[in-house]
Amino acid sequence: MKIERLIGIITILQQKGKVTAPYLAERFEVSRRTISRDIEEICRAGIPIVTTQGVDGGIELMEGYALDTTVFTKEELKSIFIGLQSLDSVSDTLRYAQLAEKIGLDIKSVSIADDMKIDLASFYKDSISEKIALIRKAIAERKCVKFQYYYPKGEVVKYVEPYLVVFQWSAWYLFGYCKERQDFRMYKFSRLWELCDTKEDYAVREIPKEKLEFGSYMADDKMITAIYDKSVKYRLVEEYGPNCFKEQEDGSLYTEWGFSSYEGALQWFLSFGNQVTVLGPEDFLQRYKEEISLLYKKIFCSF
Repeated sequence: MKIERLIGIITILQQKGKVTAPYLAERFEVSRRTISRDIEEICRAGIPIVTTQGVDGGIELMEGYALDTTVFTKEELKSIFIGLQSLDSVSDTLRYAQLAEKIGLDIKSVSIADDMKIDLASFYKDSISEKIALIRKAIAERKCVKFQYYYPKGEVVKYVEPYLVVFQWSAWYLFGYCKERQDFRMYKFSRLWELCDTKEDYAVREIPKEKLEFGSYMADDKMITAIYDKSVKYRLVEEYGPNCFKEQEDGSLYTEWGFSSYEGALQWFLSFGNQVTVLGPEDFLQRYKEEISLLYKKIFCSF
């Protein structure tokens, strides 16, 4: 677009000082005549540009003239660029470089990567990038999406009205209205596959305030007590922090935690093998014993 080209020319003149018309023509893929007209329009807008002929000639801003680019402090720019870089990690864009170019800033002068780097992609960058792009497009166009979803009870095809892409609890989610359940739900990207746009329009619904309190989806109301071997302290600290247990005289670690479901709790405790002893409640303890018994039979039936 013409306005973007005019802004681009001004930005380049601020960054590089003097440049030639052929350079600008090649940079913006237009003719030298178009560049000449652009320079005239910029001058009419009140931005003084000087053109000189000859070997050392070129196009430059009048000496002493500069646009004010100090809207943000250095620390504010660093925060903006770090945020943009984190978004670039799950897409094929270079937003931070594009922004720097638009405001005439040398990225190296901001020292973006000196003290922080955020990568949101994990091991599934390609699939995450594709999902984010498709879902955002569907949200913008108000189109329903369809996908195969895997969860503890099996797998199912979901038809959902998408509203938000959410990064929470160190994972990516789709927040949308499930047409089958007739309610708003969260869907984890790593369980969501074969995603496609159904081309079906949907009318925007009002989202109840409580549905946007995403922590409510992870209510830890299944209280379970257990004692862990001291050798797995690092895992407990990694998951819940250094104050999540009470250290016993023998060095073992007593915990009383809430889990969102018994299914998730079973997977957690089984991953510790003989390094944990589950104490209660009784109904979970019974399920835990049954699961261990089934596992025992499966192992020995294979010999």
